[in-house]
Amino acid sequence: MHRFLLVLLLVAHAVWAEDCPRIVSQSPYITQALVWLGLESCIVGVSRYDALERPKTGGILDPDPEAIVRLSPQLLITSNWTPAEVWQRAAPPGARTLIVDGFRGMAGVEAMLREIGRAAGVAGIDERVERFAADWRTAAARVGGGGRRVLILSACGASPYSFGRGTTLFELFTAAGFEVVADHERIRNFPADRPDEVAAWIAARRPEFIFALKNRRDEACNAAIALPGVPILPLDGERFTHPGPRLLEGIEQLRATMEEMPR
Repeated sequence: MHRFLLVLLLVAHAVWAEDCPRIVSQSPYITQALVWLGLESCIVGVSRYDALERPKTGGILDPDPEAIVRLSPQLLITSNWTPAEVWQRAAPPGARTLIVDGFRGMAGVEAMLREIGRAAGVAGIDERVERFAADWRTAAARVGGGGRRVLILSACGASPYSFGRGTTLFELFTAAGFEVVADHERIRNFPADRPDEVAAWIAARRPEFIFALKNRRDEACNAAIALPGVPILPLDGERFTHPGPRLLEGIEQLRATMEEMPR
């Protein structure tokens, strides 16, 4: 009986190995999407920015063709920050390449997950993405932004930047009930050597408070964003700046943060 079960397990492993392409992921948010899809064991290489323990394959702008070819990948996935011709040159003969986005609204996040799932042959990918879409909308509705005026800043580096219209976070925070008062499209970067420009711009927007996306390396927020009477609410940037399933964690942190705010 035990020998029969062992044979079944070996057969199941062989079928999975055959159905699971060898994947190189050239961006951490793509790796997170692959893990969410149950494909972590398929990943054979990752970029230098990735925390997953796999052989490194260069950066987003400078993938390493020699490192990639040594891994014999069948599917290479990167973000649209990688020039298409560069990504094609990095691919070994016969390997499939995929370039995805994910930074242009939640529909773009859903499309990214769907494209990766289809390319990797994940069964039921459309239904799984539909569940994710329903989950993030339900979670956002529970945040209770109440129409409060806010700004979203990656405010803990030398050069803060603001998330504006057309970004995934603008849509996400709007769905959570906030009025994001950024008056620009996409991302606005502020120069590190002109802190008065940052402060004046924030003051002109009249936010009730500022969401500051922090990362692991930063211990304190940029002093340029501090205005008297405008609270700064820190959020974990790792949960918000990587488009994909971790946004659900970000929404939960956002809800918890609002529950702690005085009414």
